[in-house]
Order: sequence, then structure tokens, then C-alpha cells
Amino acid sequence: MFPKAYHIKNYDFFLILFSVAISVYGIVIIGSARESVQSRQIVGLVVGFFLMVIISLVDYRTLLNFYWVYYILCLVLLQSVLFFGRKVGGARRWMSIAGIQFQPSEVAKFLLILFFAKFIMKNKEKINSPGRILGGIAFFLIPWYMVYKEPDMSTSIVFIMIFVTMYFIGGLSLKVIFGTLAVLFPVVVLGLMLVLQPNQEIIKGYQQARILAWLQPEEYSNDEGYQQQNSIVAIGSGQLMGKGYKNNEVGSVKNGNFISEPQTDFIFAIVGEELGFLGCMAVILLMLIIIIEVLRIGWSASDLAGTLIAAGVAAHLGFQTFFNIAVTTGVMPNTGIPLPFVSYGMTSLISIFMELGVVLNIGLLRTRDRL
Repeated sequence: MFPKAYHIKNYDFFLILFSVAISVYGIVIIGSARESVQSRQIVGLVVGFFLMVIISLVDYRTLLNFYWVYYILCLVLLQSVLFFGRKVGGARRWMSIAGIQFQPSEVAKFLLILFFAKFIMKNKEKINSPGRILGGIAFFLIPWYMVYKEPDMSTSIVFIMIFVTMYFIGGLSLKVIFGTLAVLFPVVVLGLMLVLQPNQEIIKGYQQARILAWLQPEEYSNDEGYQQQNSIVAIGSGQLMGKGYKNNEVGSVKNGNFISEPQTDFIFAIVGEELGFLGCMAVILLMLIIIIEVLRIGWSASDLAGTLIAAGVAAHLGFQTFFNIAVTTGVMPNTGIPLPFVSYGMTSLISIFMELGVVLNIGLLRTRDRL
């Protein structure tokens, strides 16, 4: 469980430093967006950091021996939230145990990364066989569908990106990949056409409205497109240096309460308005450094499972960051997805630090020097 082969020189303090730095950055921004929840995020950072250190000292290869337990636990959590979860805004995404509220789908990302790292490694010799591919897809679709039914389309998209990335790194043939894309592309185009039709039942009404608001912002500027358009205005108004942290400007989008829940999905808009282009670049650069460092650790892992875990964590952080910023800048429809480390959310923050704990252990046991 705690190998004697650990060497302090292999402990990636660089990754810890930048992960804590961006988390503190997020706490500061949350203090401006909604000060009443700032103290909870501080608790989340403390708990997450503690768990990260503990997990980083446990041999990840031992943890992976229980990969079926993680998968079953994932299904139990996701099924429980569908039955007993608290309904907010038409969706059941949160549960409360002993007065502590958490979001099972955030924990599920971590559990599925561990499960598929072991599953893919065990089947690496036949990874391109139809049976193994269909088996992996079947195991993935069950938890994915549960998240989609909450409904939580944004998280279900992140699930897909994590799964696809891990399978690609696991050795999936380019022939299979391009063949799948050739089939999926027309299916996605057809699906998009269908969900935009009146009275469709494929997606929820509000999800359709968000897509339409993205395609026709001028027609939905007072409805579904209201928040996204205000986010774009806020980021643009910050210019290079921003209007200042916790400024009192009357024309501020945040001060005018033109963005609901600014501490979560649209916190990047608060960064842009108050700290400007430089503040936004600080977030992006910190995330980029963390993702690159996770990938560097994965490259030097002692086995394929370690590489796959790092790839899954990097995919989680990278794609979720991209989607959040793309939404706040109008590049893609509003999906309601938080910005890793920065947005308010104790479950998300703690789960990410737990993922980093496993990555740190992979670094401790690496057998190759990094680039």
C-alpha cells in the first residue's frame, strides 16, 4: 500500500503549487461573485488538499485492484441521485447526506477514470477487437445515461471526452477511430436537425432553447440568451486590466445582477470584467501548466494504467475548461458547466484534488525521467 520505493525528488511539488494557486485565485474571485459561499470553498480546498496528500502516498496500482468496486459505487451514486436527489431548476444533480450537499456526477468522473484505466489495461492486447470495444462502450453508456437523465448534458459531454481520450491513449486503432467518426458525423448532424424541430422529445425544452439562443442570439436576447450575452459584454468591458476587483461601477454586469449564479458556471465573466484580459489569461495559463504537468507525469508512468489515469484527468480538466470558457464567450451553447478549480463547488474541487492525488502517486512510482 505504501511502497518503500518513494523518493522525495519524484514528488511533484510543482503540480501542487499551481493547483493550489489557481484554487486560491478561484476563492478570491468567488469572494467578489458571491461572498457568502467563499468560506465553503476554502473548506473545500483544505479538505481536497488533505485528501490529495493522503491519496498521493497510496500505491495507485493497489487502488486499481478495486476497479469493479469503483464502477458499482459510481452506479449506486448516480442511481441514488435520480431517486433521492434534490431537484433544482428541473434537474436532480445534488444529494444531501447529514446536511452536506454534494454532486455525485463529479465523484463519478474520478471513479470512472480509475475503472477504465484498469479495464483498458487488462484488455490492451485485444483493445481493437469488436467484443472489447462494444464491452467498453456498454460499461460506459450505463453511467453516462444516468447523468444524461438527471438531466446534465454538459457533464455527460465531459464523460464522453474522458472516455474517448482514454481509449485513444489505450491503443485504439486509427482505422476504428476514423471509421467511427465517418458514421458519427452524419448522425450528429441529423440529430442536431431533429432537436431543433418543434415538439421534439429528444432533449428537454430548455436545452433546445439554449441551442436556439446560441444560433439566433438576437431573437433570444431577453430569454435563454440573456445570461450568455451579458457574459460576453462583461468580458469585453474588462478590456486589458479590468474594472477592478470588487469595483462599485454602476455599469458593471455583476453589480447589476445581470448574470445569475456568477460564482459557478459564469465565473469566467467575473474574471474578465474585474481583472480584464490579463486576469483571464492568468486562469488559462495556470490551467495549461497543470494539464501539461499531468500529461508529463503520465508519459513517465511505470505502466499503461498510470498513463491512462493521467490522460483521463488531463481530459477532464482540459475539456471542461474549454467548454466553460467557450460558453461564457459565446463560442458554444450554454451547457451549464463549472470552471475547474475556479468555480464554486466543493464536490468538484475535492474530486479534482483526489484525481491529482493519484497522479502524484503515479509520479512517485515513475520509471522514466520526464521530458
